Amino acid sequence: MPSILQYIARICPALLLLPALAVQAQDYPTKPIRLVVPYAAGGAGDIAFRLISTAVEEKLGQRFVIENKPGASGNIGAAEVARAAPDGYTLLLGGGNNYTSNQFLYKNMGFDPIAVFDQVALISNSPTVVAVVPGVPVNSLRELAAYARANPGKLNFGSPGVATPPRLSGEFFSALAGVKMVHIPYNGSPPVMLALQQESVQLAFYTMGPVVALIRSGKLKPLAVASSARLDALPGVPTSQEAGFPELLTGSWQGIAAPRGTDPRILDKLNAAVRSALAEPAVRKRFSDMGAIAGDMSRAELTAFVRDEAARWKKVIDSAGIQPE
Repeated sequence: MPSILQYIARICPALLLLPALAVQAQDYPTKPIRLVVPYAAGGAGDIAFRLISTAVEEKLGQRFVIENKPGASGNIGAAEVARAAPDGYTLLLGGGNNYTSNQFLYKNMGFDPIAVFDQVALISNSPTVVAVVPGVPVNSLRELAAYARANPGKLNFGSPGVATPPRLSGEFFSALAGVKMVHIPYNGSPPVMLALQQESVQLAFYTMGPVVALIRSGKLKPLAVASSARLDALPGVPTSQEAGFPELLTGSWQGIAAPRGTDPRILDKLNAAVRSALAEPAVRKRFSDMGAIAGDMSRAELTAFVRDEAARWKKVIDSAGIQPE
């Protein structure tokens, strides 16, 4: 006569694995963790994580091994993590576009980021700075909207490419303000900065890093920060909410995700370690000095944020008629 354990194994063999899985989650991590960054070395993700890597490694007792896997606006590296085993030892450090907008901008991504990733932790968010060249006679977002309505098609804004966050931010403002502006795509950010200096384009929808030198030299005039809180690095610049456009919340953010199906206890442990490191005042100041805000979201909050962002960018992309590449 079969034993009770043999009977259970026959009808539900997975139940016998539960004690082992519980031990694995409790002991995690027992080896280095592979962190895939889907962009070239030295980008925003690299910089953001290196500010907290030592503290996170100390809390978890294991090293993070960063692997840069660039290509296709981050889709190559993201796809590799999506296919990885959901054991907590292969994670993705992607930009917001990898989790939200890319799925609507690329025809052959091969996966739905909402479906294949479990969100782990938000590292940082760099809000968009809306700025104009000195020759545009406006000093606020409301004045910019009025000027654009009075001069349809005469304002150009540059971006580093057709499917990039600065382009989407510009289209989002256009939709909110009910105006028509001309988008000029360039091959990367340096030529956009040159075009702004030459006033070939009149507007920028960029995070602070690329435009801060032009702002400080007086070659760009910041009108607002697309955030709910002012940036310490630009204390005199109002938020989009203060400027009359409360829905204009855009930026470039970095977050960690794991393959779907990873044990929630592992994800919680990772989230707690990252948030603890980000809570250090010195770390928060480093991010602030760069025009960024250190992350502080639970996994549930981040999951809801990603879903809301995806829905919003799909609406913007559809409204602007941006075709998938």
